[in-house]
Amino acid sequence: RRRRLMKAIRVAAAGGPEVLLLEDVPQPATGRGEALVRLAAIGVNYIDVYQRNGMYPMTRPFTPGSEGAGTIVAIGDGATTLHEGDRVAYAMHPGSYAEYAVVPVAKLVQVPEAISLRDAAAAMLQGMTAHYLANSTFALAAGQFALIHAGAGGVGLLLTQLAKGKNAHVISTVSTAHKERLARAAGADDVVRYTETDFVAEARRITSGRGVEVVYDSVGRTTFQGSLRALRPRGLLALFGASSGPVPPFDPQLLNERGSLYVTRPTLAHYVADSAELQWRARSVFDDLIAGRLKLRTEHAYPLEDAAQAHADLEARRTTGKVLLIPPLAHAEA
Repeated sequence: RRRRLMKAIRVAAAGGPEVLLLEDVPQPATGRGEALVRLAAIGVNYIDVYQRNGMYPMTRPFTPGSEGAGTIVAIGDGATTLHEGDRVAYAMHPGSYAEYAVVPVAKLVQVPEAISLRDAAAAMLQGMTAHYLANSTFALAAGQFALIHAGAGGVGLLLTQLAKGKNAHVISTVSTAHKERLARAAGADDVVRYTETDFVAEARRITSGRGVEVVYDSVGRTTFQGSLRALRPRGLLALFGASSGPVPPFDPQLLNERGSLYVTRPTLAHYVADSAELQWRARSVFDDLIAGRLKLRTEHAYPLEDAAQAHADLEARRTTGKVLLIPPLAHAEA
């Protein structure tokens, strides 16, 4: 029996956004412990860019995307915790740039009725990233200083809100006046336009010369050295992305010279590998959304067939907040 076809974005060769092509592919079948999810919204993240351009090696051809939200339409044997018709969301599982995705039930979280599937898709990867950064990689406390790069990006805006919820002092770096307004609206105490002002000098000035306790850096190559210089002795640099390119090799002696600094390169997968930890982080993010402690920006929603434009806009820093793709089925139902 021939499997039904669905629309999906496929990547056959590493390259620019133009390699993202919409194709008809067989709808995936569930195995034991898996669910077939009809996707209503798909999250776009920088990890998708790294996989597309070859920075993160992938077996090609492949369907990019690692996050989505939708409704379970079929469920495999051995899956007892969720059922057909349940609204669910997930992150850190490949193949979401499609109308349907097969996902292990252990990676799915139920979406509360008070949260739309679009918001759920927008909140999973970036929301849980902000959550682990603020609560686990460096557990922020009241009165501490945090420097957040790309403060108007999806993670940056959420991380700023979580940090302010802990009464930390947030210094945010952005590139434009519009992004500065967004960062301030999210609660940033100080905003540095790094294209005009040296963020290291500002961080030192704001902290009376001492430096910040933590730098959350998703930019990488262009900010790394400055991030180290902005830290106080025994401060921590959480390097969780590389939108400007990977950091070149460096001598660990530099960490000694700067004041016995810590550097970590965390990723969400290691902070949600345990099912109980995944459920805790997702529920915490959803609870904050429902209570209004977290606010999402989701003004960038593209039809699935426009995935190339979404990537181009993301890489050119033309987007703020969360970027979503909407599959044709979901468009038809909306």
